[in-house]
Amino acid sequence: MTNTLMTNDQSYYLCTMISNELTDIISAKPITRKGIRRMNLEELKAFFTAHGEPAFRAKQVHEWLWKKSVTDFDRMTNLSVNLRNFLKTHFDINTVTVEKKQVSSDQTIKSAFRLFDGNLVEGVLIPADDRMTACVSSQVGCSLTCKFCATGYMDRKRNLEAAEIYDQVVQIKEQAEAHYGTPLTNIVYMGMGEPLLNYANVLQSVERITSPEGLNMAPKRITVSTAGIAKMIKKLGDDEVKFNLALSLHAANDQKRNQIMPINESNTLVALKEALQYFYKKTGSRVTYEYILFYNFNDTLQDAKELYEFTKHTPCKVNIIEYNPIANADYQNTTVDSLTRFSQFLESKGVVVNVRRSRGKDIDAACGQLAGKK
Repeated sequence: MTNTLMTNDQSYYLCTMISNELTDIISAKPITRKGIRRMNLEELKAFFTAHGEPAFRAKQVHEWLWKKSVTDFDRMTNLSVNLRNFLKTHFDINTVTVEKKQVSSDQTIKSAFRLFDGNLVEGVLIPADDRMTACVSSQVGCSLTCKFCATGYMDRKRNLEAAEIYDQVVQIKEQAEAHYGTPLTNIVYMGMGEPLLNYANVLQSVERITSPEGLNMAPKRITVSTAGIAKMIKKLGDDEVKFNLALSLHAANDQKRNQIMPINESNTLVALKEALQYFYKKTGSRVTYEYILFYNFNDTLQDAKELYEFTKHTPCKVNIIEYNPIANADYQNTTVDSLTRFSQFLESKGVVVNVRRSRGKDIDAACGQLAGKK
């Protein structure tokens, strides 16, 4: 009969081995997972190659993330289960989720998006007869303190990553298809934050959205709106961007603009005019000027003349925007008569003018009202 009892030496050896293994497990540093969408295709290829996987796996994963907008490694069905588990060990996708959705009486949909670190931003789906527009945020809060904008009364907490901007577009695109059976046609970077103060991530998000390896939307369907950062407008020209540029102007003399937009003190109208001329020379794209008419502030014929003088140097169009009241400011919308006189003067000078009616006011989704309220 075989003796199954261990000797004292064998017992001591086994206990020592188990103890050492437990010590190794306890003392081992956990793998820090990285956001996989922070990596480009070449970085993914290098990662897979370094871990003994063929480089083509990187392209498969890249396609799942950006073309198919998959947010779960388990849905990457052309990868083995072992490889999917391996990816889950090393990476997070850090998806943006819809925390709350509100539908306006005019069918505008506002979403509160929860970010992976717990912060909230807001985005809006704006349906119209001829288009379906997503308005997305680029920052958590804003640092520019524009006096008429609810976001301007928030602190800027951080920039959004390119993937977080991309996710807003994907979520709003799905809402358009689910609620209205219509594909998304346009994107405006007019939500929370100043896009040109998050330059790299904004441009990378546009690349993901417009690339054939991404959502494959046309760049001319995208408009990036800025409060006016002159040096970054010039950089857009140097980078020869293909998307549209809009400038939130709202006053065409420095004294008035300083009152409502403190950024004008360091980016004067002279500096902005030079930057916009440079942008047009480099890109050939006309600029859109956004102009809110405030009652008894910037709505006179003199204001219209100053606006014309500012805009006449490059091809452009002017969007006159209805003011949407916010709790922190006491500005009022202009009268119908003042709006008519203002727009007719510009049209008499050959300026292309569009009067934009606000959407989603009853759910605080209109222009200037986004503030991450729960």
